Amino acid sequence: MSTRFQERSQGASHARFLARFGIFAECLLVGVWIAVAALPLITLPAALAAGAAHLRRWTGDEQAGLRFFAADLLAAVRRGWLVGLAVWATLALLWADLAVVRAGLLPGGRLVGAAGVLVALGLAVTLLRACAAWRPGARWRELLAPAGRRTLRDPAGSLLVVCGFAVIAASAWFSAPLAVPALGIVVAAALAVERRTPAPAPAPA
Repeated sequence: MSTRFQERSQGASHARFLARFGIFAECLLVGVWIAVAALPLITLPAALAAGAAHLRRWTGDEQAGLRFFAADLLAAVRRGWLVGLAVWATLALLWADLAVVRAGLLPGGRLVGAAGVLVALGLAVTLLRACAAWRPGARWRELLAPAGRRTLRDPAGSLLVVCGFAVIAASAWFSAPLAVPALGIVVAAALAVERRTPAPAPAPA
């Protein structure tokens, strides 16, 4: 009796291990898809949203795959390209401000630089949380504002997403190509955070 119980317990543990490894492998795969889809740069938010939708389907035992990812990408990019343009414009402005700070042209440069880094992190977390909450037909305007509020009101969840950024940075430091699949990990982190604090469903376009 005890032998059968041990065998069942070992079998259940093995199944759990395979399931968790499968999720990890899927995160790495979707990270590659996101990187390829984001090559035009302005498609970055749409690629992140499509990646989050894929992981949501995959972990929910729904139909998922590259075909569904591509369909979500097209749906998200119809209006998401404007968000992508705004994201890169904002990052360029922040980069210029930090360059001025590093050049020592501003009084209190260290404080301004630290504030700039915090703002950049906050915007990145907000974008990822909005992408994790995206559904086909959602309006990006109605995703970003609530995501910003959740970023501020849920610091623990936001910190978890920042840890995902740290994984990307560590992967890139070790070997630059490893940062590509690591994108899937930070999307999975944002999706897990959004599941902790579910957002109300946005109105369809």
